[in-house]
Amino acid sequence: MKNVKYFLIVYINKNIRYNIPMNLFQKIIYNILVLREKSLNAKLGKHLKRSSKNSTSKTILATGVTMTLNSETEKNKNLVLKNVSDIVKNCSNNPKKLIDYIKAAGTKVVIMDNADKILGFIKEEEGLICELQGLEAFFLNVMTDSGLNFKSKPMFVMRNGEIDPYYMAHQFYKWYSLKNNLPGYDYFSQKLFKIYLNSDESGMENLTLDEMTGLKEAIDRDKEATEFALSLAKHKEGSKKVLEKMQDGGANI
Repeated sequence: MKNVKYFLIVYINKNIRYNIPMNLFQKIIYNILVLREKSLNAKLGKHLKRSSKNSTSKTILATGVTMTLNSETEKNKNLVLKNVSDIVKNCSNNPKKLIDYIKAAGTKVVIMDNADKILGFIKEEEGLICELQGLEAFFLNVMTDSGLNFKSKPMFVMRNGEIDPYYMAHQFYKWYSLKNNLPGYDYFSQKLFKIYLNSDESGMENLTLDEMTGLKEAIDRDKEATEFALSLAKHKEGSKKVLEKMQDGGANI
């Protein structure tokens, strides 16, 4: 195990020569997908399959109409928003206290040097890492001392040092949504979401209805976390100051 980890660290250091720090507000702007989501919704109606469901929602297609039965999802969303708001407030939006909360809930938290470089090697970002499979999972498990498995459990991975409180609030919101079984955090939906963020939508018309529905749920979850972080930042710092941060490049981790 240690030999495998050492080999991977050496390989990373040879192949990653520089680090571009994650910018909170660039990430937030990048992840607001309202316009592209409309395009995704338009593609839903082209499928022969007429319904798709997950643990708390069901989507039904009819001629020219898409109907989503998601009362349980909406109920859970409202509960998540209320609870996260209360937790963040009680923790004074202190990243270290939020990390302690995550640990206490049974989610593995890994703080390590060069976490951004290590995660960048498998195209992941600091914070919540949802379930991975295959070589990416094996790599993550080795680097976080989580065994030699080709499937990883959700975990939190951050680098040493100061953490931007709004970035942490964004990630904490996603983690809490996952813990409360909101749809969109399964392996395949998250994989499609990452592809979608970095694509021009080509090939999306070939997705099945279940895949499109899962992708839409993943987009919704990220938007909800983004809206929470923005709302929190505006409340604390004022709308004008937050907009200035966005224009100036924002605050790094």
